[in-house]
Amino acid sequence: MYPAIGSRAPSFSAPDANGQRISLSSFRGKKIVVLYFYPKDNTSGCTKEACGFRDAHELYQQAGIQVLGVSPDSVASHQKFASKYALPFPLISDEDKQICEAYGVWQEKSMYGRKYMGVARTTFVIDKQGRIAHIFEKVKTTGHDQEVLEWIRANLQ
Repeated sequence: MYPAIGSRAPSFSAPDANGQRISLSSFRGKKIVVLYFYPKDNTSGCTKEACGFRDAHELYQQAGIQVLGVSPDSVASHQKFASKYALPFPLISDEDKQICEAYGVWQEKSMYGRKYMGVARTTFVIDKQGRIAHIFEKVKTTGHDQEVLEWIRANLQ
């Protein structure tokens, strides 16, 4: 179950692709945060989504928005992924899935009749006060970066 819109975003502190700890609380009062959860580094949909945010990075920066990607992949995996695609924003390693569980994105999934646990591709917009402003569920990777930016411009700026 996702946190409710309007509620305080669950806090976290976890390593990024460079091994630096990233804390959500460090952005409170300063920036809008786009926290996007994705299943796996170097897969087609996840690469498309990350590269969309990369290509729109300057627009996000100009609008005072911080993009953070989260998946259960290791720091080393994130490092390779970020380097390969020149991703200019932090990728957060959530190997123990605590962040995914706090945001309700660690869910039962099904493929070819087989059930398994995995990350539901979901994006959270967190306002400057640290509250959940919007949730994008069942994200389609193509054009998602623009969809998020348009929503923020229409509703938070």
